[in-house]
Amino acid sequence: MAEGLRERKKRQTRQYISDVATGLFLERGFEAVTVAEVADAADVSVNTVYNYFPAKEDLFLDRSKGVVDRLSRWVRGRRDGESAAYAVLRELREEVESVSPRIGLMDGYARFMGVIHSSPALRSRLWAIGQEVQDNLEHTLREETGAPDDDPVPSLMAGQVSWLHGTVMAAIGRRLMAGGKPAEVSRDILVLLDEMEGLLSEKVLNYAVRGAE
Repeated sequence: MAEGLRERKKRQTRQYISDVATGLFLERGFEAVTVAEVADAADVSVNTVYNYFPAKEDLFLDRSKGVVDRLSRWVRGRRDGESAAYAVLRELREEVESVSPRIGLMDGYARFMGVIHSSPALRSRLWAIGQEVQDNLEHTLREETGAPDDDPVPSLMAGQVSWLHGTVMAAIGRRLMAGGKPAEVSRDILVLLDEMEGLLSEKVLNYAVRGAE
């Protein structure tokens, strides 16, 4: 369905405000910039900013929605004979091998993560996003396996599988902030993924296999 003019203008306005805010946060730090200053720099009202971004943190972490359902999308798209954990491992390896900016393997990501690490509010929001990822995955695993609401296994499995993603993302951020280049970090993370896979039990690795009886 084609995007209408009104929707396109709203999307463009939202992106512009976010870009302006991100530039200010990268230059001065998250805590030092107010929403009023963002509005002034973007030539919009404070109310307009809040119409698009309910909280100040959303201005910087404006792409979190694409992260929240990432693991669920990967699990739902797993191949025949592939488990939930192996689907996530495969997708992560593909992203890492291609040095994908979708997981932060790009120039400039170190500055982005530096802003987050210097802000308690952003660190808190990042933790909350990680919890949303895990909760979303638990819901997906219950649907995919038909597990009842009182079955604790999907929750436990979601924690294990989310650990893979969260650890990889954190490791990428740390290595880039330490001065690593995206291609170098990619090679390190592939080794890390092998080590992490080796730590998972067979029960985790063989949970929610597509096509299994």
